[in-house]
Amino acid sequence: MEPAHCHVVKANDVAQQFINELREHVSKLPDPPILVGFLANSDPAARKYAEWTGRTCKGEQARFVVCLPPNLTRVENQETGIVFELREVPRMDLEDAITEANEDKKVSGIMVYYPVFGNSQDQYLMNIVSVHKDVEGLCQTYRQNMYQNKRFLDDALTQKCIIPCTPLGIIKILEYIGVYNKILGEGDRLHGKVVTVVNRSEVVGRPLAALLANDGAKVFSVDEYGVMEFHRGTGLRLRKHEVRECDLTVEEALARSDVVISGVPSKIYKVPIAPLKDGVVAINFSTNNNFVEEEIKTRASIYVPSVGKVTVAMLQRNLLRLKTHQLR
Repeated sequence: MEPAHCHVVKANDVAQQFINELREHVSKLPDPPILVGFLANSDPAARKYAEWTGRTCKGEQARFVVCLPPNLTRVENQETGIVFELREVPRMDLEDAITEANEDKKVSGIMVYYPVFGNSQDQYLMNIVSVHKDVEGLCQTYRQNMYQNKRFLDDALTQKCIIPCTPLGIIKILEYIGVYNKILGEGDRLHGKVVTVVNRSEVVGRPLAALLANDGAKVFSVDEYGVMEFHRGTGLRLRKHEVRECDLTVEEALARSDVVISGVPSKIYKVPIAPLKDGVVAINFSTNNNFVEEEIKTRASIYVPSVGKVTVAMLQRNLLRLKTHQLR
């Protein structure tokens, strides 16, 4: 039996509200949004992610729509009405395939399963995905806007920027469990909160730290090289976050934190329990759980063991946003 003071939050429960909203909005569109995923490598992790995206995008009542040509699989999510196409192409043909999808008016969003080349050429590929179809928010325009705390593409503030799916999903989980203070103004609702993010990858950890700091938190960002602090200064005097070197140890950062979020891609790594505050909020986004469940439940007030379902809901939400922008 779980300790009475620890509430375990399931990603499915958080995702369901977004699935309901997606279903309602998609039903009002003239045609369903189409998400195209490009797989152009033999990397087992990338293939597994592609297959997982296809399964989760299908939903419980999904049906296969098209299986031709042989390198294309197309499924429709009967829960939301969104269509997902997986296109397998040789990596030397990927640039042309992305360009073709950019120009195809039937395609609403594009994602690429990385690594493709495993070097700077992958950065180039991220930047040739059209800003109007970049469902993952990886192109330079979205990444720069995210770090600069610029939340809209246009001066009229009608087109919100796309945010990477896993960081956005974690933010939605924090909103769901009440870490965001709704009394405060939008963009300041984490004022007074201290968060540690154990992962500083360019895909999830660093963007997440920046987003949380831009929303008012003091964030300790941890990787194998040490701790860095992301913040907007005393009284949130800064418009966007700044980053500075930090001489705290990981244990000291954990001890100061109201929220601990971990995503270390290792079966061995576990967040140490001893330094954590009593009543901490603990969130894991690694496929290898970074918390020892029996231990974290004795210390945490809220524990979120996985975020995958919310990530997929955010992927579909980003797609709907792009589709809506395209129809204007």
